[in-house]
Amino acid sequence: MPGSALACALPPSVILTLPTGHYITGAALTVALTATLGALTHRLPQLQAHLLHRGPDRWPLMLSSCLGFLAFAVLVGVGVFGANDPLHNLMTLVFWTGVWIALPFGSMVLGNLWRPVSPWTAPVRSLRTALGWQGSIGLSRLGHWPAALGMAGFSWFQIVSLAPDDPGHLARVALAYWAVILVLAVAEGEDWLEKGEFLTVFFAMISRIAPFWRERSGGQVATYAGWPGAQVMRMPPLDLSQMAFITLTLGALSFEGLAETFWWLGLIGENPLEFTGRSAVMGVNTAGLLAAWAVTALGLWGGLRLSRWLAGGGFDAGPVMLSFLAIAAGYHVAHFFVTLITTGQYTLWALNDPLFRGDEFLGLPPFFISFGFLTDPFFMRGVYAVQFAAILGAHLLAVVLTLKLAGPGLRARGHLPMTLLMTGYTIFGLWLMSTARGV
Repeated sequence: MPGSALACALPPSVILTLPTGHYITGAALTVALTATLGALTHRLPQLQAHLLHRGPDRWPLMLSSCLGFLAFAVLVGVGVFGANDPLHNLMTLVFWTGVWIALPFGSMVLGNLWRPVSPWTAPVRSLRTALGWQGSIGLSRLGHWPAALGMAGFSWFQIVSLAPDDPGHLARVALAYWAVILVLAVAEGEDWLEKGEFLTVFFAMISRIAPFWRERSGGQVATYAGWPGAQVMRMPPLDLSQMAFITLTLGALSFEGLAETFWWLGLIGENPLEFTGRSAVMGVNTAGLLAAWAVTALGLWGGLRLSRWLAGGGFDAGPVMLSFLAIAAGYHVAHFFVTLITTGQYTLWALNDPLFRGDEFLGLPPFFISFGFLTDPFFMRGVYAVQFAAILGAHLLAVVLTLKLAGPGLRARGHLPMTLLMTGYTIFGLWLMSTARGV
């Protein structure tokens, strides 16, 4: 007898056959109950940092940064003169899979992994010494606004522009950006990178949820361990430019996932199974990205203002916005996990045999790249479990941090708007991971 069948022609969409609605409902209830019980009982984890070791800072930063710069220069050369195929060119593979996905994942566990390999530190320090220039031109007064502008431009390039994966185009854009930042950092000083360069700021922020980290001061380095969020509790309140940076990051991550969904493609008049190309949707996707930033900013600002009014005080934006660092990190993991385990295979292959001569520089034997696991229901349950855990865990941590950072002695009802915001954000994030995608 005929019966209904759950099926989809797109391999990753085997997730559509899972009972994701139950997952989403359970996650939403978990976030809501955690926030409610925390607000009523005030019984929250301490999130303390534990000192593991303190000693002289002997890390050869100049050497590691020089190696990072040399690697960047080689990648740019490969991007310009190498193969045009993004899946056979180290520039595209290393940047999008290594720098933008794998390195942030590692930083969420082991602390900031970008700082030692930044391709600007050594060149800036060397040029300032060679030029005898130790002054500044006042860029530091702009706070983190240059980094926020950089994140906005990068998000547009990644999500909207015509060819972010084209090796030559990516290499030329990266080289131009590197040169601009180099000139500005030489003029202002090496420390300006921590405010003005978006990758440096991004890694510094998402690494704040790592359970292991290092703090440097006065030639000394201290190694700490603690529950995720322990670093956040030690941070000073954010200023407006830092809050703008977090808002831009959250909005871009949300829209990047939304722009691939059947819902969005249907809304803009695109057939999800016959996508006409990025050039046809550049205008509407630019508008959508701007709208995502605006909705994110207004939602966060409105939630904080309403919570402050109901609680009779507290909920200052500077401290409370720190809690959204957890959500930014969790969304990054959930959104890019599938890319890591698919395109990451090409990256390993290219690093192992960069000249395609049968070399084994990483000691890996020849292997076949396969995406067949995307059609395996058992494996895809595991993939969705990782995405589910990343989003739910991030929101639970954000709830705990919000309860601790909102301020003492507040009326419990003041937490209701932020609880609703966190719950809605959880539902939206998990829906993005489980809905049909067209591109």
